[in-house]
Amino acid sequence: MRRSLAALAAATAAALLAVAGCSSGSDSASATTKADKPTLVLYNAQHEDVGKAWADGFTKATGIKVDVRNGSDFEMANQIVAEGKASPADVFITENSPAMSLLSSKSLFAPVDAATKAQVPARYASSAGDWVGVAARSTVYAYHTGAPMPKSILDLAKPEWKGKFGISPSGADFQAIVSAVYAVEGDAAATTWLKGIKTNGKIYRGNTAILQAVNAGQVQGGVIYHYYWFNDQADGGKNSNNTKLEYFGHQDPGAFVSVSGGGVLKSSKHQAEAQQFLAYMSGKTGQEMLSAGTAMEYSVGNNVPANPKLTPLDQLDSPNVDLNTLNGPKVISEMQQVGLL
Repeated sequence: MRRSLAALAAATAAALLAVAGCSSGSDSASATTKADKPTLVLYNAQHEDVGKAWADGFTKATGIKVDVRNGSDFEMANQIVAEGKASPADVFITENSPAMSLLSSKSLFAPVDAATKAQVPARYASSAGDWVGVAARSTVYAYHTGAPMPKSILDLAKPEWKGKFGISPSGADFQAIVSAVYAVEGDAAATTWLKGIKTNGKIYRGNTAILQAVNAGQVQGGVIYHYYWFNDQADGGKNSNNTKLEYFGHQDPGAFVSVSGGGVLKSSKHQAEAQQFLAYMSGKTGQEMLSAGTAMEYSVGNNVPANPKLTPLDQLDSPNVDLNTLNGPKVISEMQQVGLL
């Protein structure tokens, strides 16, 4: 789902003056004093408007241009792996963290500046110190008003839920949720659950399609990320007015909060400027742009509350998962073996 750039960009204006004069390790990037400023290349697997808003805001604040190249999480991660040291990318940002953990496992990221790491709580960053969160999204169960709800995402593998809920296994979103089930429950239990999901779930292409099906009563519910519902409500609720959201809580794997990560490539020829950009996105200015805009994703920076329409992150009671243990390639293989991919 792509959101309007206007609301995100508007949130930049009031904050830009605060950016100038800060050091590269501050909560937002500083203007460089170099006569010849480089152009950074951002591999953007986040929503296009979000990535562009951050890039445009950073350029206005520093004079450093950013060439934004868009793609999906693993499409761009695998491209970076294939390109190796020859990759033109300076910075990579994602929708979900398994693509970040893939590059971290191959030592392709440079260490994050200490001041930038301090801007984001440790649970929303790499345990290896080589990338940080720039946004987050909560797993939710969207259900048709009046329909029964599972107490746990694990319940959906039970026979009584056959044909009653929708999933989108081809998307990086659901794959990240499956990764969390593996991290929380362990391989054996998670594989058993995944087989049950294959048997019981109805397949849709994308979270929006799931929400539409739930709203129309084609299925009782579906596993999605929260912001699809909030964005549809903001657009009049055509695909969501007959639905409500269930937050599993209780540190259930279905309460998983997926983190969108950002990191500087070790191969970047513009390390200082790339670190400035990462500091900007994860710092006060970049995070306030996110929370004040229309994306409806969670801000993760310290002391930057999420959009007031959202349930605060600290009230979701999500499982505490080491994000670098979310093994995307392994999960894709497991999903292929049970026939979900």
